[in-house]
Amino acid sequence: MVSTSLTPLPVDTSRIRKDIQELQPQIVKWRRHLHQKPELGFREQLTAAFVSQKLQEWGIEHQTAIAQTGIVAVIQGRQPGPVLAIRADMDALPIQEENEVPYRSQHDGVMHACGHDGHTAIALGTARYLSQHRDSFAGTVKLIFQPAEEGPGGANPMIEAGVLANPDVDAIIGLHLWNFLPLGTVGVRSGPLMAAVDLFNCTIFGKGGHGAIPQHSVDSIVVGAQVVNALQAIVARNVDPIESAVVTVGKFHAGTAHNVIAASAQLSGTVRYFNPGFEGFFQERMEQIISGICQAHGAHYELEYRSLYPPVINNEKIAELIRSVTATVVETPAGIVPQCQTMGGEDMAFFLQKVPGCYFFLGSANLSRGLVYPHHHPRFDFDETALGMGVEIFARCVEKFCRPG
Repeated sequence: MVSTSLTPLPVDTSRIRKDIQELQPQIVKWRRHLHQKPELGFREQLTAAFVSQKLQEWGIEHQTAIAQTGIVAVIQGRQPGPVLAIRADMDALPIQEENEVPYRSQHDGVMHACGHDGHTAIALGTARYLSQHRDSFAGTVKLIFQPAEEGPGGANPMIEAGVLANPDVDAIIGLHLWNFLPLGTVGVRSGPLMAAVDLFNCTIFGKGGHGAIPQHSVDSIVVGAQVVNALQAIVARNVDPIESAVVTVGKFHAGTAHNVIAASAQLSGTVRYFNPGFEGFFQERMEQIISGICQAHGAHYELEYRSLYPPVINNEKIAELIRSVTATVVETPAGIVPQCQTMGGEDMAFFLQKVPGCYFFLGSANLSRGLVYPHHHPRFDFDETALGMGVEIFARCVEKFCRPG
């Protein structure tokens, strides 16, 4: 993706309303509590219990245990109107945190290294504010606290459980704190924002033997090496150069000793693309390439290929809503950044397939404070000033979208 410099920008927090500024310390406190208690996908019992407790304290109607650990809260406005959903993911990653901060993870080998603790805290802050200002909007706001975004995917199970119905959702929005953009910027665009995520595992079966007598063997490492190189030609020679796609082999395991020709080799990787028209194409092309190479060398193979998430594609009308709102909240030299695509994936894509919506990036890096480590890094952290900004943006989106019908 194209991003601005991470040099700190002058951020005018006076654009954040007084009630949300006063709520900011609480939002930070919730985020840090969640950061200390990270949980993996579909195991977010402590997180869900904390969210439910807060919603109950504030008298907000909500359902728990949706798709195992998910929660949906409903806040009614002053009169009938549209239904806007706000989605926040809750899960953490299997990473050992290396930050030396008072709120570091207390769960060994698990860390909020992608900002989902911040997303949940922002959604809680939005729920708290809206519950106290129901006369500021019409219609209904649904807050969807989703499990397992990092895998195996909680969006589809929540959709299947009916979170977009009763009442039917007219549009959905969500944000991702983004350390590839500095605090004081927002990445928003219509059309493709994040890529489809496909995963593959391939085992190549050759014939083992002595390293000094290769003529009696079929070297799976040689075959696998040719497969790795050939797979790169899919994007280079089969994809229109105007399009964007990536084929990455992330693992290559084979062999046991210096003088033994490996009988098998295992390759694993990922495929990313923006254009939904590529669905099924990469799997078919991989089969052709791997089959041909194996046949040429007297080897055979097994390929396991699965599509994890589709591309995140934003609705133009809802993207314009986000742009118009963020322009009133974030005024810096960089401001709104439309060149913000990434080959990272997100299961927010499933929600956007069902209803019009927009997913956007909220800049959260701060170079002067050392808060620049990328997502999924053991030292990932972000500038918590972004939390209040996220609540302000969501509140203004609700007020602008949820008007009397």
